[in-house]
Amino acid sequence: MTAVTVVDYGGGNVRSLCAALERCGGEVTVSADPVVIASSERLMLAGQGAAGAAMRALAATGLAEALCDAAARHVPLLGVCVGLQVLFERSEEDACACLGLLHGCVRRIEGAERLPHLGWNDVDAIVEHPLTVDLPAIAYFAHSYAVTADIPSALAVTRIDQSTIASMVARGSVAGAQFHPERSSEAGRRLLRRFLAWDGSR
Repeated sequence: MTAVTVVDYGGGNVRSLCAALERCGGEVTVSADPVVIASSERLMLAGQGAAGAAMRALAATGLAEALCDAAARHVPLLGVCVGLQVLFERSEEDACACLGLLHGCVRRIEGAERLPHLGWNDVDAIVEHPLTVDLPAIAYFAHSYAVTADIPSALAVTRIDQSTIASMVARGSVAGAQFHPERSSEAGRRLLRRFLAWDGSR
């Protein structure tokens, strides 16, 4: 089994994500301790809600610094939904500074017929990467904000009405999925298995 630590900052869908990781062969630890996070060998950052609230919790508990320390050690890190969004430099949601591990700004989705966007959408790879091997796929999304498809770290894109977003991203050992793998049936399980096998390199 592959050890993975799920970051518990008081928000996000931690329980369901842990269950999904365990079904995929992960040996899961849930921790809110910055020392544990900074020393972990594989990290998952879940997310639901707003970027501003997530960043306030991460900063107040020392977890933001611990995540940056882990990324500097090239630890494989996967952010999910808002967990992806806070990997970037800024979010228009709450006009907040984020972790800055990836370049770019998270913006409200333009061209969507309805927000928040809830539903199943195609995820299509635009870059060959260990995390995109099983694409194309159909995954479940629940969000109003995203990064655009033209960012340097985009691995896969998704069309939402008149908008195209980056639905998977990565640079170095830091990666993210805008969709919810724990709610995406077989497509989600495949991504989690790929993440558990990923060494953080391209």
